[in-house]
This record gives sequence, structure tokens and C-alpha cells, in this order.
Amino acid sequence: MRAAAGARAVDRVYISTDSERLKEIGRRHEARLINRPPHLATKQALGEDAYVHGYRVIRDELLREGKDVELMVLLFANAASVTSEQIDEGVAVLRDHPDFDSAVTVSCYNMWSPLRARRVGPDGLLEPFVPFETFGDPATLNCDRDSQGDVWFADMGVSIVRPRCLDNINEGLLPQKWMGRKIYPLRQWGGLDVDYEWQIPLVEFWLRARGIEPA
Repeated sequence: MRAAAGARAVDRVYISTDSERLKEIGRRHEARLINRPPHLATKQALGEDAYVHGYRVIRDELLREGKDVELMVLLFANAASVTSEQIDEGVAVLRDHPDFDSAVTVSCYNMWSPLRARRVGPDGLLEPFVPFETFGDPATLNCDRDSQGDVWFADMGVSIVRPRCLDNINEGLLPQKWMGRKIYPLRQWGGLDVDYEWQIPLVEFWLRARGIEPA
């Protein structure tokens, strides 16, 4: 919310939640509240469905005011690796390139290349998660993690999307369908969404490296 509020290109900040604690945090940051329905507030609910619900609430609110949505800046509560400057950069890119569907932050993690991914097979032993043939002739592959080129992951810091991406959510690319199909990378380092407690110090390091301290 601080990053969104500090971005020059953002006109309104909203928080979608069913949590009274988070609603109070939102009020402190002067965010508008979207009451998330119970079926979108479970562990099984998909983020894309919450985004579509929130977008429709905002779209209808603006329609009543005689306005429309130009762009949506989508943020996850557990992905704090985002700055106001990144948001403004992404908005500028989309304004300059009307054919782009979205602009999203990405981080380079070659150590997690799909070539190195494994899963446990039926015999209890490790096997390639993706068949090596997917990457070319297995005889030409090597153990250098950089040999297949840089591997960029959407780090969930920010997704700036056009309304058409949310109006036509099922046409977007997996696994983040809200990004559409023509996705511009906002490159950074170290971005991630927090799913485990051990990741919190990483995000704190990321924020402090950019001069961002707790409010």
C-alpha cells in the first residue's frame, strides 16, 4: 500500500480482504475497502479470482462516476518486494506500448532452472520434473546452471495489467493468467512472495537495500 500510494501514476488504492485487522491497516493508509466474499477468502481460492472480483468492484464504482479503468496495479499482501518507482515504470511502459497486456516484476533465479528441477517418482527416487528432451538434445546439455540462458520468474512484486486481461482472464498464460499473453518484464533482483517464515529476512534485506524502513 505504501508503494502504491507513493506512485505518481496511481489514482486510488484499494485493499480486498475479509480480515478486520487488514481493513484497519488499510484505513490507516487511506485505502478504499473491498469486502472479499467468503468463497474467495479460503486457502483453496485463487488469487486470480480475487483480482477479477476486486477489478469488477472498482470498474463498477468508476462507471457510476462516469469514469473507466485505464490500468490495474495488482499487488499481493505477502509480496513486499515492490517500489513506487517500479510501478511508475510499468505504467509508462504500457502507456508507450498499447499492444502490451501487462508489465510485471521478474527476478533472475538460474539456480531454479527447469532443467535442474526434480520430482519423486513412483519408485521413490528422483527423476527430471521436465523431460530433458524438452531442452534439446540431452547429449549437449551440461551441469552449468547458466548454460540454458537466464531464467526469469514473475516474483509477484507487482503486475500492472490492462482491464482486458481481467475481463478475459481465461485467455491469459498459465500460471498467472491475469498477466495476459504479451507480458513486459520489469527486471530486478531478489523479489519473491513470502510463503515461509524463513523468507521474511530476505524481504527485509531487499527493502533495506532500497532505503525502505518499517513505517
